[in-house]
Amino acid sequence: MSNLTDTVILVIEDEPDLRAGLQHNLELEGYKVETAADGRDGLRKAKDGSASLILLDLGLPHVPGLEVLRQLREAGHETPIIIISAKGQDRDKVQGLELGADDYLTKPFGLSELTARIRAVLRRTQIGAKAGVGDKTGVGGVMHFPDLVVDWRRFSILRDGAETQLSRYEADILRMLVEHRGEVVSRQDLLRRVWGYVHLPTTRTVDNHIARLRKKVERDVEKPVHVVTVHGLGYRFESQLLKEEA
Repeated sequence: MSNLTDTVILVIEDEPDLRAGLQHNLELEGYKVETAADGRDGLRKAKDGSASLILLDLGLPHVPGLEVLRQLREAGHETPIIIISAKGQDRDKVQGLELGADDYLTKPFGLSELTARIRAVLRRTQIGAKAGVGDKTGVGGVMHFPDLVVDWRRFSILRDGAETQLSRYEADILRMLVEHRGEVVSRQDLLRRVWGYVHLPTTRTVDNHIARLRKKVERDVEKPVHVVTVHGLGYRFESQLLKEEA
């Protein structure tokens, strides 16, 4: 992992005392910290790409936290995001995970718990960025399937002559399914291997990422031929490997 002084945490929180407290304590831990007091400013700072991780409050003025998250993920920003939310926002926390948040904390929380979550999320994302699931699963290079070419080096797929970029999570999910092609991979296994969860959350985050992945790899998302749902069990990659290039 990179030196902490190279790690920038963006805190998007409208409560002044909490925002200042988070900045002070995280700086004491050795992180660089940027702050934003509302969703509009937070979204602007998040989009510049300098943050290594974002702490995102949900109850923000101007642009709500979930909308900040939605816009970042839809624009292709993969910066890890930890939601910090009030106790009465459990439904919003689940929705946040479905939209692509990496973790969540319920207020009030202790500094030790926060820093542990930050380290865990950074470890998962930085290891994934450096090595990729392909190094763990033994698939790599370029793989040709019927109507689909997957280039693991470029994190991209080629279908009907059009190249489309995969997000890190989409690529990691696809890698795991391809390695186990013909076998059922459960949602629990994906949450453990791709997201690094030990205690599995109740969330549809896997299903939502699968839905986004299918839009890129399938000609007809209603009748998938590559990534198939095995009801009650998980997902299976069914396409036959035609050719593989190192």
